[in-house]
This record gives sequence, C-alpha cells and structure tokens, in this order.
Amino acid sequence: MIPEEKVREVAERLSIVEVVSDYVQLRRAGGNFLGLCPFHNEKTPSFNVNPAREIFHCFGCGAGGNAFSFVMKIEGVSFPEAVKLLARKAGIEIEERQLTPSEKKSQDEYTQFLRINDLTTSYYRSVLLNGQEGEPARQYLVNRSVESNISEAYRLGFAPDRRDGLVKHLKNNGVDLDCALKLGIIRKSDAGWYDLFRNRLIFPIRDARGQVIAFAGRVLDAALPKYINSPESPLYHKSSVLFGLDMALPSIRTGSSVIIVEGYFDHLALYRAGVQNVVATCGTALTGTHAGLIKRHAERVYTLFDSDNAGKKATIRSMELFLEQRIPAYVISLPAGDDPDSFLAGNSSEAFAALRDKARPAFEYFVRSLLAETAPDSVDSKVRIIDDIVPRFRKIADSVERDLYEKEICRLLGITVHAFRKRMGGGSLSKPSITENQNKPALPGNNIQDTLLALLLNYPEARVEIVRAGLETFFMDDYLELAQLLLDTLDGSDSSQALSHLAETLDKPELKTLFSRIMVSDGYLADIEWRSVLDQCTRSQEKKQLSSIRDIAARLAVLDANSDEYEQLLKQADSLRTRKSKL
Repeated sequence: MIPEEKVREVAERLSIVEVVSDYVQLRRAGGNFLGLCPFHNEKTPSFNVNPAREIFHCFGCGAGGNAFSFVMKIEGVSFPEAVKLLARKAGIEIEERQLTPSEKKSQDEYTQFLRINDLTTSYYRSVLLNGQEGEPARQYLVNRSVESNISEAYRLGFAPDRRDGLVKHLKNNGVDLDCALKLGIIRKSDAGWYDLFRNRLIFPIRDARGQVIAFAGRVLDAALPKYINSPESPLYHKSSVLFGLDMALPSIRTGSSVIIVEGYFDHLALYRAGVQNVVATCGTALTGTHAGLIKRHAERVYTLFDSDNAGKKATIRSMELFLEQRIPAYVISLPAGDDPDSFLAGNSSEAFAALRDKARPAFEYFVRSLLAETAPDSVDSKVRIIDDIVPRFRKIADSVERDLYEKEICRLLGITVHAFRKRMGGGSLSKPSITENQNKPALPGNNIQDTLLALLLNYPEARVEIVRAGLETFFMDDYLELAQLLLDTLDGSDSSQALSHLAETLDKPELKTLFSRIMVSDGYLADIEWRSVLDQCTRSQEKKQLSSIRDIAARLAVLDANSDEYEQLLKQADSLRTRKSKL
C-alpha cells in the first residue's frame, strides 16, 4: 500500500489545524485550538486540537487521534484513502505499501459496513419495485409525480411493515448482525433482532463519492415523526453530511454555487426540475462543519428554507455560519406558503431561476426581516434592533462590505454612523475571548494516573524514575498498557511525529481515547518541578491504596472464607500491599 515515508511526508507537510479547519471553525485557546465537535451535537465547545502534538481530542464524546484519524472518521474512509485525500491536499504523489494489521482491520471493517448498507439499499429497493408490500409506496410516488428515472437516481426504497424483514435478508447474505447493529439499521431487544425502519419510504444517504452511509425513512401518511434517520455510526455523522452532495458536485463545479434546502423532497423537487446544484441537511440544523464542507466545493451559497419562523431562524443561523466562513450567501424567497416542492408543482424551472436571480444577500435579508418584525419608531426599539444587528455585523470580514452595510443600516434606522459606532464600542457585544484557564479541560478518569502518565510523557527524568520503580507500581489496567507503549514509542525521544504515529496504531478504543485526552490536556504540567509532582502523586496513590486495603478487609470480614469472591479479594489485597511497598 502507501510507503511509510510518504505517510510521514504528508503528515509533515500538513498541520492538523489546517486539516481540521476545513471542517470545523477553530479558535485559539491557550496552547490548543477549540471548536464544536463534528462527531456529536454540542453547544459548548469541547473539541480540542493540539498543534504541537498534531493530536485532536473531544472531551464530550471521546473521539481523538491525528490528522489521518480525523479524516477517516469525518469522511468515513479507510486509512489509505485518508492518506490519499491529504496527499492530494498537500500536492504529494504517493505509491502504495502493505497495510499494517491495524490498518487492514480498519479497512476490512469499513468495507463490511459499506457492504451491509449496499445490501440494505438493494433490499428496500426490491420491496419498492416488486410485490404487493411495495404497492402503497409506488402509489405514493405516483401521486407525488416521482417517475422511475428519479426513483432510480435516488435509489429510493420501501421498508415493509414487518418486524424483521431486513434482519432476515442480512442473515441470509451472511452478515454479522452485531456489525449491522453498529450502523443502527437493526436493533436488538429481549425479544430478538428487529428492523429500525418499518412502513416507510427510504431515502439512502450517500457520501460525496456516492457510497451509501445511512438512511432516512418517511411515512406515507400524516403520522409523526414524519422522518427518522439512521443514528450516528462509524460511517455517518449527520453534522458533517449533506444529502445529495454526490449528485450535486458536477453542477456545483460548473457553476461554483450551491443551494441548500431543508428536506429530502425539497431536494428531489429541484433535482427533478433540472436544478442539480442542490443539497439538503439530514434532519438537523446547518452546522459549522456543513459550512466548511460547502466552502471546499462552492464559491457562493443560496439558502432556501421554509418561510415560517423556524425557517427564518434557520436562515439567520446559516447566515452567521457563512459569515464566519467568509462565503457569500444569498436567500431565495418563495411566495408565502410555498416550499420548493409545491412551487415547482405549479411553476416552471425558469420561474424558479428568476427567483434565484433575485435572491438577496443574507445579511440584507436579516436586517430587513428584523425591521419588519420591530418597527424602528422609538429609541428603545432602535437600540434593540442595533443590539441584534451588531454581533452579526462584526462577522462581516470585507471592509468595503462593512462600510456599505453600516451606511444602509444607519439610513434605515435614521441614526448617525457615529451613534452606530458608539453603540458597537459601548457594549460587550462581541464574544469574550477564550483564555487558556477558562477552557483548560478537567481530566476525567483517574486524575493521579493521568498526571503520572503526563509526567512520563513530558519529563525524561521523571520517566527514568518511574521506570526504575516499575511501571506496575504507578499504573493499572489501560494506563499500564499505554505507559508501556509510550516508553516503546519515545525510546529516549519526545518526537511529536512518533507520538502522532502512535495514534494510528492503537487498536483498543479505550487506549485511543486515553492517549488523545492526555496529549491535548497536559499543558498544566508545563514548567513545573516534576519531582514534587511525582512525590505528591505517590503519596496520593499510597493513601488511596491504603483506603482500598481497608475496604477489602472490611468486606473479607463478612465473607465465607471458601467463596470465590473471598479468594479474589485476598489476591487483590496482596497486590495492593505489594504496590504500596514499592512506593
């Protein structure tokens, strides 16, 4: 597969901050960079990137690793594919080498996941096209004017109203059901295995390369919920996936623009009308990761959300994201009560193109929407309007654009530029700066062993002392295993490249999480007296072990001396006494 020296060259050419910034809005927080995690929903940033170590870690969901690990997870690709993607970004040509056992295992699992999704897609498609069970869905599509060529383009399917139709199909094709369980398309209860989707029209969700990574199921009537999606999985992270991107990319590359809609049928209606540079969010609000993904492919973006209050809020939120990403954004407005599906049912694609050409810049749409809701007819209302405008206004990067909008805002409100600027500077309307101390994450787990592991990692003298006393004296379980791996990796060096490479080779999820957590959060040990910290940890461990021995003794006093638990506790107490004697 890919030669090791080429992997190192790619890693050296690209910083992890550069790689992650393509997907996540980052800001500096002390020695790290901080942002909202793209792998789970969160409102408070817990996703840390350490540029010195070339490591990322999320304190919310535990995801962590190096630049290759990040791309593998967010793009749903294998290690070789991640290296190739980053090599193209770095302008490096690569030849292939033999996969390591860890890389081979990851690639095999990835291939198996894709096979399961392909089998699932074929099953639902077959039910839709053939037999009595698919008749309600076929009639539903006829009623919505979805012809066979469109159905085929989307690979639409139908989940029959059966408990385990998909389960049986997967079993008959030799699929390990526990593997399918990780994708969330089947579930398990005390009564056995069962399907997630039942009696729903199925939209396969594909990545940018057209591979099925998840599914969305829509009811055929007015039942709620209208849609359910596959849960998050090793292949699918909804905050970083745009539905229909694979279908839209050829058109986006030609016209350099993209239209974002909210629903699957909104997407289908536009695609059917010949508007193919369109994508949709997968049942979630637009995220910074979505905006970063769009920026990679398009030079400008149009939003086309519902005209109700929820749609307006979504439009304004997306405007903020695109301002942050410095992408020109426009808002397409349909007649009241219309969505893309209903509008195109009664109008031509040319009529839609005319509305697109009249689209307003997103910031102008925001200001005029604000004025429509709150008339600037008093000092109080003007102040409230300004206070709503200012945080968004600050995000406009282009100085000419800022100047023009400033003059227009002042004209519409009937105030002077001086008054507007005074209000901008007078209130604490900008986001407070993030200091290192404010965002220094508290280490979860065993704080003593975390600190000891960080000492071993950062201070060669402490490393020698810990090795002299014996790793098992200080560490237990996963900590002991990782401490030994760190020693083998460092081998007298503190090379960040060697440590970053270790992130690729760890197979055990618990070790991956522990390693990336320590690597991004050990800054509190910078410039300390390692000897005093080591002594403090030793004393703390001694007290903790003494307390544990007392607890065990109390338990032994009430147990039958012939019981298995009694024997196990005796061994545990002996082990603790031995460890204590070495401290």
